[in-house]
Amino acid sequence: MIRVVLAEDQGMVRGALASLLNLEPDIEVVGEAADGAEAAEVVARARPDIVLLDIEMPGTDGLAAAATITRRTPGCRVMILTTFGRPGYLRTAMEAGAVAFLVKDSPARELAAAIRRVHAGERVIDPGLAAAALSAGPNPLSGRERDVLSAAADGSTIGDIAERLHLSEGTVRNYLSSAIQKTHARNRIEAVQRARTQGWV
Repeated sequence: MIRVVLAEDQGMVRGALASLLNLEPDIEVVGEAADGAEAAEVVARARPDIVLLDIEMPGTDGLAAAATITRRTPGCRVMILTTFGRPGYLRTAMEAGAVAFLVKDSPARELAAAIRRVHAGERVIDPGLAAAALSAGPNPLSGRERDVLSAAADGSTIGDIAERLHLSEGTVRNYLSSAIQKTHARNRIEAVQRARTQGWV
């Protein structure tokens, strides 16, 4: 049996996925989680072959959870299953140790087949997303630029961002200016939107 843990914050979606996968003769869902931190705990406890992670979850998201699980439980292979097929997310997921990246609108039989392929040692990437990631190129933003843009997303002032990230206001302005330039945006709101569309933040 291929032992699987599911991490998805929407209970109904998680339950439906678990039911579908448990119908497969060679797949067993051995644990479920509603966020990334819980997923890492469940994986450490259940020791599954594979963990299926959503990206957008409260608290610790799927990308951060992927890195934690890869580090703490190296025998577990990480698959990302998400609504958000953004090129930057694919790149980040692979860097975090994920071996599969699929979008949720794939048919259920394709998911089961992908789980079997990953269990056999293959990498499985949504082909359309792989092509988009290659054409989009690497994330141009530095770690600090991503932090500052993320902090600016809710409309916070320069002072608020500086206080939250323990930086000077001048440093925050410099990072914002650089991020706006790199995303070819006119202002920080547009920079946030463009970075999110690409999956860079």
